[in-house]
Amino acid sequence: MLSEAELEALFDDFKNEAFRLETLDHYAVSSESERLNRYLNGEPLEIEAATREWLEFMAAEIASGKRWYKVHILRSPLSEYLRFECEWGYAVSSQYGQEVFILDETEHARPAGIPNEDFWLFDNDKVARLLYDDEGRFLGAELVDGIEAAAYPGYRDAVMAEAEPFATWWDRHPEHKRENWLGSRS
Repeated sequence: MLSEAELEALFDDFKNEAFRLETLDHYAVSSESERLNRYLNGEPLEIEAATREWLEFMAAEIASGKRWYKVHILRSPLSEYLRFECEWGYAVSSQYGQEVFILDETEHARPAGIPNEDFWLFDNDKVARLLYDDEGRFLGAELVDGIEAAAYPGYRDAVMAEAEPFATWWDRHPEHKRENWLGSRS
């Protein structure tokens, strides 16, 4: 298992690109719980200092010529968490330069052989597999190496070929926007 420092070093050390694959419909992130509650209660977006610091770090990396991008494989209808992640996560991180893509399995099949796991792929050669429990709590990350790691650029390429830009997908799905479903919650 990678230590927190070892995982952070992967973000500091990559030269060209950082790709993330997300597959869960809920992430139990303690630092997000207050913001998630505000979202579900119809309150306005406020970006916390720690989140803004991360976004600004990422934006500076992108401005220096590095590529930060991700695909989230999901299925409609979205969980409340995924609606939150799209509207208050992806829409915001996109404004800071991150390229976000969606592969909606209700519209496109997941490419064959793509593992049902989250990972970061750095510069096509360093893979950090992210481990979560059944509740979506982050347990840690492990470095994938050797022959197994060589498959991950192919996984990325396969999901990117089926995914579409977040903004395009989001615009086609107004039913997922908070303003269109919050009032109907019981």
